[in-house]
Amino acid sequence: MDDKKFHFSDSVSRRKLLRVGFFGGVSLPFLGSLQLQAHSSAFTSKALNSLQFSKPAQAVPFKQAGVIASWEKYKGVLTFGKNQTLALVDDGCDLSKPEWANDRNSDYPKVLVTYDAVDGDTDPKHEGRGYHGTTIGIPSSVNHNGVLGVAFNNQLAVIRSLECCHCKTTDSKTLAKALAWVVRNHQKYKITTVNLAPVDDLAHDQPVPTEIDSQLTKLRQLGIWVSAPTGNHNFTKGISWPASQPHCFAIGAVKPGSDTVYLDRHSKVDLVVPAAATSSSNAILCGAAMILREAIEVSGFQWKEVNPSLPEAMMSVFQLTGVKVQDLATELEFRRLDLLAAVDFVFESARTPRSSR
Repeated sequence: MDDKKFHFSDSVSRRKLLRVGFFGGVSLPFLGSLQLQAHSSAFTSKALNSLQFSKPAQAVPFKQAGVIASWEKYKGVLTFGKNQTLALVDDGCDLSKPEWANDRNSDYPKVLVTYDAVDGDTDPKHEGRGYHGTTIGIPSSVNHNGVLGVAFNNQLAVIRSLECCHCKTTDSKTLAKALAWVVRNHQKYKITTVNLAPVDDLAHDQPVPTEIDSQLTKLRQLGIWVSAPTGNHNFTKGISWPASQPHCFAIGAVKPGSDTVYLDRHSKVDLVVPAAATSSSNAILCGAAMILREAIEVSGFQWKEVNPSLPEAMMSVFQLTGVKVQDLATELEFRRLDLLAAVDFVFESARTPRSSR
């Protein structure tokens, strides 16, 4: 953190984080008493059963990022996404796939709502070159046939926002419509998190002003997490749009199984996550953000003492507790996601008396 080349997000203050809590050597014997306070026993039992008989959607990245350890440690305390909806803003989705279709008529369907910002209807099917949105929800959200995403008990708002995830800035008009739909409907559908999945495959070292910027500002003001992948071309002088924009966290990657930074990276990157592509890095982090949000709520962590913006406070926690990784190509230091460390931090900080901080 003392390295001046480490990029710490917009208004994040390490000093504020250290005031509200500490990190290291966390022991949480009090968690058992939180189980009945947090969630209904029926759903908790369902979550426990899901974990007992299932496998992670991406075993190596999930283990490396502390996801599996978080499931194991906080089962019975957290529900891993229950009553939160993730908006997948991408190029559509094939809703006939079993992971999205099987529970359509249940009381708690995986796909809660759909919208097509291009055509203005509720059918988000792929058109033209679209393909990506059918699978990008898997790392964050799948709960099917024994396979679990990070926040496997969440729900989805599937939003078609453009023809293809490999986009141009001229797609900003329909992307802005998609984000505006989230602004209007976030309370109705309990949307807490947005996976802004498109990439323009260029290296931007500065923001590119477009119609999406005002909607990103509104979403940040509403406390909704928005993040986007940086791109997959090994650029070191910039990152893809829309990850390049203010009020959108830029998520890069390390190689699964190691902490080698790769793919598109730059000082604008907020966090790196192990994955084979930055779209998966971002998807994993979106699920992790939902778990951290729930941990903050259950623990009573005083996030406003970190930052008046909940998403920025959450990113501060992810950065403070993340693993330091050095990138030789850019001579930058990044932080790699450690979800267990982040969740431990908020629980332990919430239990630390103010006088001892």
